[in-house]
Amino acid sequence: MKQPIELSKLIWTIPLLAIFILIPTAVVLAASGEGSFDGVVDSIESQYHFSATRIPFMALISLVAGRATHNGVRGLHVAEFEHFTAEVDGRELKQMVDKKLGAGWELMIRETSRKGGEQTLIYCHPEGNRMGLFIVDRDRDELDVVQVSVDPDHLNESIGKYDHSSAHNPAGDAVED
Repeated sequence: MKQPIELSKLIWTIPLLAIFILIPTAVVLAASGEGSFDGVVDSIESQYHFSATRIPFMALISLVAGRATHNGVRGLHVAEFEHFTAEVDGRELKQMVDKKLGAGWELMIRETSRKGGEQTLIYCHPEGNRMGLFIVDRDRDELDVVQVSVDPDHLNESIGKYDHSSAHNPAGDAVED
């Protein structure tokens, strides 16, 4: 004779199954968007015919970084193109990243060396009380793509720890101890 399923086991099983199904689905759908980190990395891979190395266990590293910084940093994504010897036109790279990131991302810094071997693009995007940063940095034969979400207040506090202006008087002169 079969024993009836206990109601308490059934109550916990349904939400757990929903979590195990819904969370991975949401993550896949969020990462597949054209305006995502992967969209930019995939475009660079197809345009310049180089493969990116995505850092293994980045979700775990991002979680640890969030805990270590008291949620000052989260949502960390990193891709690295080693031995990246392709000729890259700075304007072309900027246009590609602009298109893939989509609306809402604003170019904050664009730097290109005279010979084009070094290029940096830094974008920002407001995320409520946080700030999303997207960085594309080429240094000779290496190209790195980084996306991160930071808490600007927490970042300002962290930078303030290294501010030496408190050792100066209001006139800006050094104070002798």
